[in-house]
Order: sequence, then C-alpha cells, then structure tokens
Amino acid sequence: MITSQHTEQKSLNRLAINLSEKLPIKIVQFGEGNFLRAFIGYAFQRLNDEIEFDAGIAVVQPIEKGLVNLLNQQDGLYTLFMNGIRKGEEFQDKLLISNIVQGVNPYEDFNTYLELAKEEELEFIISNTTEAGIAYKLEEYNELKPADTFPGKLTQFLYTRFQYFQGNADKGLTIIPCELINHNADTLRGIILKYIEDWDLGEAFKTWMLTNNSFHNTLVDRIVPGYPRADIDHYNSKLPYVDKLIVTAETFLLWVIEGDERLKEKLPFHKLGMNVKIVDNMQPYRTRKVRILNGAHTGMVPFSLLFGNETVKETIDNDFTGVFIRDAVFDEIIPTLDMDKEELRIFADDVLDRFRNPFIKHQLADIALNSIAKFKVRVLPSLLAFESANSQLPINLTFSFACLIRFYQGEWKGKKLPIKDSEDVISMFNTFWNEPQISAVVEKVLGHEAFWGQNLNLVDSLTDTITLALEEIEKNGIKDGYINFRNQLEVKN
Repeated sequence: MITSQHTEQKSLNRLAINLSEKLPIKIVQFGEGNFLRAFIGYAFQRLNDEIEFDAGIAVVQPIEKGLVNLLNQQDGLYTLFMNGIRKGEEFQDKLLISNIVQGVNPYEDFNTYLELAKEEELEFIISNTTEAGIAYKLEEYNELKPADTFPGKLTQFLYTRFQYFQGNADKGLTIIPCELINHNADTLRGIILKYIEDWDLGEAFKTWMLTNNSFHNTLVDRIVPGYPRADIDHYNSKLPYVDKLIVTAETFLLWVIEGDERLKEKLPFHKLGMNVKIVDNMQPYRTRKVRILNGAHTGMVPFSLLFGNETVKETIDNDFTGVFIRDAVFDEIIPTLDMDKEELRIFADDVLDRFRNPFIKHQLADIALNSIAKFKVRVLPSLLAFESANSQLPINLTFSFACLIRFYQGEWKGKKLPIKDSEDVISMFNTFWNEPQISAVVEKVLGHEAFWGQNLNLVDSLTDTITLALEEIEKNGIKDGYINFRNQLEVKN
C-alpha cells in the first residue's frame, strides 16, 4: 500500500475511496512498465474520472522479472507526473492512477492468469511488450505453464475464454497492441493463427477468434522517462505518501487506432477532447511520426555526439546543431511526405518543442541503441525520396549519414563512443574501418545490403558525397567540416 508521509486530507480521502471501491475488470493489460502506466493508465483514468467509464485494469507481467509484486504492494496505485511547457512557462501536473485492480505474474501463478479469461465484463486486451514481444517461437502447448512468447500466452488466454464461455460470440475481445512495430495487430493475429495450428486447438476456436475478436493496429506517441531516480526526493516532496512507482512523462500524448464507429463507441475518448484518433488507416500518422520525430532523433545522435552534446535538449538549443536538425526536418524530410504540408509543419514544431522540454533529460547515448537498423527505417527513406524527387542529395541528411558511419568507428578525439548494437553489426564495422582509404570504407558500408536492404553505392553520387563528408569531418571536425561540405555541394548543385 502507498503509505502516508504527512496529512493532506483530500489526497488521503481519495486514496481511501480508491482502495474501497473495486472496479470491474474490463481491461487485461500485458505489460507493467513505465510506458503503459504513463500512457494506458492515464488514458483510462481520465475516462473513469470524467465520464464514469468504470473500467478496472488487470495487469499481466509478460516476462519472468517485473514490477507486478511491487504494484500489488501499492494496491495498484501510483503517481504520474506530467512535465512540460505551456505558453513559454514550465509547468507540472500530477495524477494518482487508481484503475489497476489486480497484478498477475503468470510465471508464479498461471491459474490466476487463466482465471482472468473468465471475467464476465472483460472487453479489451492491451499490450506493450516491446518491439521484440510480438514474435513467434515454435514450442509445445502446455496447460500448466505460460508459453514463452506474448502471442503464445495470449493464445492460451483466448482459448481458455473460448472454452469457458462455450464459444459465445458476445465474449470476444477488442485487442489493441501498442508495440512499436508496423501493423502490430495484424502481425499478432497472424502469430496466434500459427499457434492454433501448431497446438491443434480446432477450427471452432479459430473461427471464434477471427470472427468474434477484433484486432486494431495502433500508433502510440509519448516520451516517458519513467522513474525519476536522480530527482526522486524532489518528487516525493510533492506527495503526501511514499510512492515507489512514480512515473514521469511529457504532457503530449497521441494514440492512433485503426477502427470504426463501433470502436469509437466502446472507447469514447472523443468526449474528453483527448488526442486519441480512431481512423480507417493509421499509416499516414505512422509515416509522419517515424520520418519526423524518430527520424530527427536518430539523425541527430551520431552527429550531435561527435559535436560534443550529451542530450537531445542540448542539441536543439545549440545554435549550430539546432539549426542543422531544424533544416533537416523542414527542408529535407517534410517535402518528401505526401500529407498536408501545413499540418506537417505544425507537427514538426511540436516535436522540436518536445525535444526542448527541460523536464525530459534524454541522453543521446541512451537512444543510440541499434542506430543502423533505426537509420534504415527512419532516415534513409527520406534521404532516398529527396534524391529521387530533386536529382540531388539532401545536404544535412547525407552529412548525418556520414556521421553515422564515423560514429561506428568507435572512437572520437581519444574517447570511446557509446555504440550499442549487435555483435554482428559492430564486427562488420570493425572490418570496414580496417580499409586504408575512407572511400573504401564508404563503399563497403554502403554496399552491405544486410544493413540497408539494397546496395546504396548505386544511388547517384551518394558514395562520393559521403566520402567527401567523412574527409571533411576527419580534417576539420563536425562544425567546420559541415560548413565546408555544404559550401562544396551548394557550388556543385
């Protein structure tokens, strides 16, 4: 239980009410980490508070190690702090999240997990088990323990519900995965079908699963730093109780869900004016986010680290690196997107404001994970689309690409760089950087189709242009090297 530090009657009364009134379980949530607690917990708390949605959440721990035991010790209660800037002023909001009524670790109590499938009022399955969570693994069906994968566990769950309610069409569920992969719900449904076949669960269950359950692709967007370990005393001082599960997030939230009018009726977020969009096709929103927000994030990391910045905010605030990123977004990324340009510019301005949020301390080193794979998905499509449309390379995105290659050399000015990637990727770059000439390094990197899905040496002038950028970086550093590089390309173009 959350324990009181000092008296604050309103908060303590609210705690007492939350502890005494148990909400019916309408949502089973796979995942108890910071993101879901700051995103899903918040969204449904507002529905409960503002339109009496009356939805309780049962949280399932998707892996063996997690926070469910601590969550249960606090009766499912935790505090969300939302930090941001409003009209140029810093502000902070907080909300006690009280909609979690049960936490279950299926590895310790598999029977209790399956009992959740028998809940009469259950309507929704929501998940965020990381990008690696929606995965297939060949394994034997076991009635006594959870499957290894999240889709396997969900198959066991749905099969139990199908059996318990004897295939009742009204007991199907609305399944809304929030993992950050494209077509997440379609992928999840496909893997469940594989398990039904592998485990010989029968055509009747397969038909019920496909006919009476709905799967909805999603896009989620909120920066969630999580537990504020470095500033925990400051946050605790604002509470009348001790909370070991404080979570921090930005104020911005976007949730795009593919669905129809029936889903809007089930999830009436529109009544709150929340930034939850239920649409026929979420792909334009996904492309916008991946190319602008994620693309700017990924594009800035090697470039800004080599320049000497440590955080995203420092990058955006700096006169040189901030202008570089803004120009890349507005002059090179937005022109390649087939959406309303004014909407894109507004979204981009919001993204840069989010990057400036003083409460969000995003270390560049922390977001350097798997930069090669991220660059392929988030930045390279913009670079190639710009080149195709203009018959010339985008200066900033190409320079960012050069910085990425230089970053994977592993050392800069006598300091080790925070490379975080698979051993295969790191090993390949070690081999590439053994080449005696920069031009040979570039040719090897661009020609490694396992990285990019194609031979980038075939893109007109890309090999020579990145070679030029790398030579300038080696001779003159990031800022002066970029200025020289830009001047040479502008003369050429």
